[in-house]
Amino acid sequence: MTLEEIHGQETMPETSDSSSSSAATGNRMQKAGKALQELLVSSQRRGCLTAGVYESAKLMNVDPDTVAFCVLAADEEDEGDIALQIHFTLIQAFCCENDIDIVRVNDIQKLAAIVGASEEAGEPRDLHCILITNPNEDAWKDPALDKLNLFCEESRNVNDWVPNITLPE
Repeated sequence: MTLEEIHGQETMPETSDSSSSSAATGNRMQKAGKALQELLVSSQRRGCLTAGVYESAKLMNVDPDTVAFCVLAADEEDEGDIALQIHFTLIQAFCCENDIDIVRVNDIQKLAAIVGASEEAGEPRDLHCILITNPNEDAWKDPALDKLNLFCEESRNVNDWVPNITLPE
């Protein structure tokens, strides 16, 4: 006797709902990727973008209330970097503790194409962690940030605490 028979329920055959569900998830991910791209561009224009693991940690330590959003980025070769993974874990914990939405991106090259691979001095930029800051709560309401906050909230509802986002081509 099966559990379904005990409770008087019939097992439902699998339908094509799973494929439409994955299509909806893919569309949701595309929209989140586009929103992230828009947010990065507008933040950089406004001077509200901090790049680098060390710079981000320093900012979060000094003034966590100004941080509106966090992006962690790593390529496949970075997955074996234990020190970077420890930094990511600490940053994730800090963001969760301070109610800062956070996402992961798996393509640093696309990220570099959006925000620039090097600083004004010509030094290569550390793009493993990017913070979007909002120094004055009421000064800046970005629709892309609102979309990403909603995306993160929906992801947390399904226990995906640090969702991966794919940036558009």
